[in-house]
Amino acid sequence: MIPEPRRYTVWSVKSTILENSCAHQEERHVIEHPAPEISRKSDTRRRILDAAEALARCEGSGNLSLDAVAARAGVSKGGLLYHFPSKGRLMEALVEDYLGRFAAALGAEERTGQPDAVIRAYVTQFRTECRDKKKPASGLLAALAEDPDMLSPVRRHESDFLARIRANASDPQMATLAFLAINGLRAMDLLNTQVLPPDEVDTLLDWLGKRLES
Repeated sequence: MIPEPRRYTVWSVKSTILENSCAHQEERHVIEHPAPEISRKSDTRRRILDAAEALARCEGSGNLSLDAVAARAGVSKGGLLYHFPSKGRLMEALVEDYLGRFAAALGAEERTGQPDAVIRAYVTQFRTECRDKKKPASGLLAALAEDPDMLSPVRRHESDFLARIRANASDPQMATLAFLAINGLRAMDLLNTQVLPPDEVDTLLDWLGKRLES
């Protein structure tokens, strides 16, 4: 016998559509929300980098060990090695993190298209780190003490920063002087050879900011 064709009622069609729609919604929900695990990994990585930066700042780069960093970050040694398989990889990440802060600040202002926005962002980022009493180069110092070859990526990034600053500047010569002034202050901070007290540095940066706005 030929099987009787299946008859669909309006209700059965609506039910089928609804079931399919719910199934797609559930599938979409699963796909769109894998974030908690990624977020936890990102938070742990951030804690480790902050701990390494703080140790380098407070105790000196020579005392930076993976055990000390793990203890400060509140993670196990294995947990630290999961994110950074060696001390060299941790040092590389410190350099990338340090340079990344400036790259992000410059990129945000660069997209505005306003003249001198990039050099102002460079100065502002430096001032923010000074205001927060974070030696801007402590993580960088730790990395360079571990592997001086890491100067190469720093040099490349700084050359790129200067090229972008000059391209955006209304007065490229003035912008270059401001860039060099910031790097001079940073170098003294790096080597602990500061010759100006913090209040005079702040006054100098105020003057520099006003010159860049005029």
